[in-house]
Amino acid sequence: MFARLDEVKVLRDPLFGYIHIDLQVVWDVLNSAWFQRLRRIRQLGGAFVTYHCAEHSRFSHSLGVYEIVRRMVTEVPDLAEALDEKEKVTVMLAGLLHDIGHGPYSHAFEGVTSTSHETFTCRIIEEDTEITHILEKACPGLSKDVADVIRHEAKNPILTQLISSQLDADRFDYLMRDAYFTGTKYGEFDMERILRTLRVHDDRVVVKESGVYAVENYIMARYHMYWQVYYHPVARSFEFLVHTLFKRLRDLGNLEDPCMIEQFRPIAENVEIPLDVYFELDENACAYGFAKLCHDEDPILKDLAERVRDRNLFKYEERTDSAWRRKRNQLKKAGLDPAYYLGKDEVTQNPYKPYSGENAGSIWVLMNDGTMRELSNASNIVYSLIHGPKRDDEKMFYPLLAEK
Repeated sequence: MFARLDEVKVLRDPLFGYIHIDLQVVWDVLNSAWFQRLRRIRQLGGAFVTYHCAEHSRFSHSLGVYEIVRRMVTEVPDLAEALDEKEKVTVMLAGLLHDIGHGPYSHAFEGVTSTSHETFTCRIIEEDTEITHILEKACPGLSKDVADVIRHEAKNPILTQLISSQLDADRFDYLMRDAYFTGTKYGEFDMERILRTLRVHDDRVVVKESGVYAVENYIMARYHMYWQVYYHPVARSFEFLVHTLFKRLRDLGNLEDPCMIEQFRPIAENVEIPLDVYFELDENACAYGFAKLCHDEDPILKDLAERVRDRNLFKYEERTDSAWRRKRNQLKKAGLDPAYYLGKDEVTQNPYKPYSGENAGSIWVLMNDGTMRELSNASNIVYSLIHGPKRDDEKMFYPLLAEK
């Protein structure tokens, strides 16, 4: 049904050795301008200002997710038997394209545009783009089928589970890849063991009881990676600066500003970003746009742009009401507007959250006696983790004031 390449293409990968491509449609998507754009989007948002080797891209992560999905649907016997050819190709493409809609600095940019990357992803797949044409040429209706997997509307729920659940190819790849490129060990876990113990039970992907230990390791990897890497306060400080810079740009509303690049204009106007503009809105464009704003006549915009460019980040401390009031007064006395020079950010993270009923969002364990248990009822470690004290972290960010 789907055209195959004359020979299997292999791409070197530091995690998997090789990534294998034998489908023409996958190869065409890979070589499209939209997918190549992901080379210009860092995987870890602002984490590169903390972990100096975290320069890997959404491009490499997307290929990694594709490869894990490919292995799932071809090497896991239950999945290979449960899915037909079209479903296998659809979910492989969904894995490849699941992040095609990310903007600069990844998740940090969603707060700037107030639009999720999944929304942009489905637009890019379906709204008459190069990606749409490639998918439709391979199989009429394929673009909608791929988008349906990403927006959790696939006719076969197994497809969505493989790329967007609590035990999916997306998480598998980003934990291992982000750990590798940050030089940390927190994200390492035994993916091979998990793949070997995956089963299909009542249209749901489950794990055998013998795989629980590997899943526990995976859950703990998520927990540590969030607190040690993804929620690092220095990275959050950088992302807050990006947010407040665009807030200033929007508040000024000066669409004729000679220092503002064209790609920033829809953000300044607070309107929906056309896809042709979004295509050009990568981190290269942002770096150039920030460099131009370093010469802006507005002193606040100029200062914020210089801080982003030069990594002159805001300081941070735990936020309390008294500390907030104190810092706000100090900034006002120093002539700095707290609307742009004082911010807060609260994060919380559940490495695993069971859902009630038969929801596919939970991880289910096929016990040796044939019964099914939700993971927290099959693992003492996971039970303790989700029933223990809730952990959150609220920081306030502000510039270091010169001492008098």
